[in-house]
Amino acid sequence: MSKTEVILTSNIIGLGAESDHVKVAAGYARNYLFPQRLAVSLTQANKRRIESLKQHRSEREAHEFNTMSELAKGVAKLVCIVQVKTGDDGKMFGSVTTGMIADQLKQQFDISLDKRKVHIEHAIRALGEYDVELRLHQEVTATLKIRVESTTPLPAPAEPTATDARREDRGERRGRRGETQAESAPKAGTETAEGGEHKSRPARAERPPRAEKPAKAEKAPKGEKPAKPAKSEKAE
Repeated sequence: MSKTEVILTSNIIGLGAESDHVKVAAGYARNYLFPQRLAVSLTQANKRRIESLKQHRSEREAHEFNTMSELAKGVAKLVCIVQVKTGDDGKMFGSVTTGMIADQLKQQFDISLDKRKVHIEHAIRALGEYDVELRLHQEVTATLKIRVESTTPLPAPAEPTATDARREDRGERRGRRGETQAESAPKAGTETAEGGEHKSRPARAERPPRAEKPAKAEKAPKGEKPAKPAKSEKAE
């Protein structure tokens, strides 16, 4: 493939800036650079334009530096929301790309930024907040805060069935009955007086111990009758 040497008249990312001498494919120069007036062929006549191109370049770079410095200050205060699709478990399908961030900057804040200036250090594969570096200029960088949210609606909680509702109702009724009975039952050692008030019962006096009964006399064994006393002789 034949090469040709050209002088750039505009800033082309990845190739060069004004007044730079670069070698490119002849077809690329003929079909794109020359028709778009982004470069001119390297000739003695065009070499005379180098000084003016250098002056234009320095003015452009100064303007870009000031513009990007102001943009960096404004971006630091923004929160860019990036919406992604997720499954029911909240896991993302894929990851957040630099193109997605650049598109959201344009839609939400009307900031036009080349996606190649967005630098993602680690792949973003989960919902949450992250800090992304923006390389706005060779001498200017900024930090953009992004918030990754899901567009998938959360599953609706299951509605309680009629059976569950009846069970809950029965449990509440039983709980109320237990509380009512506990409140209405008098405490031990108290009596209910007129008016529903409880009064304490007086303590019962202790009973004296019972006296021991006297031992019964032993009975004579059966079959043996006591001897009768002798009768006195009558006087004649």
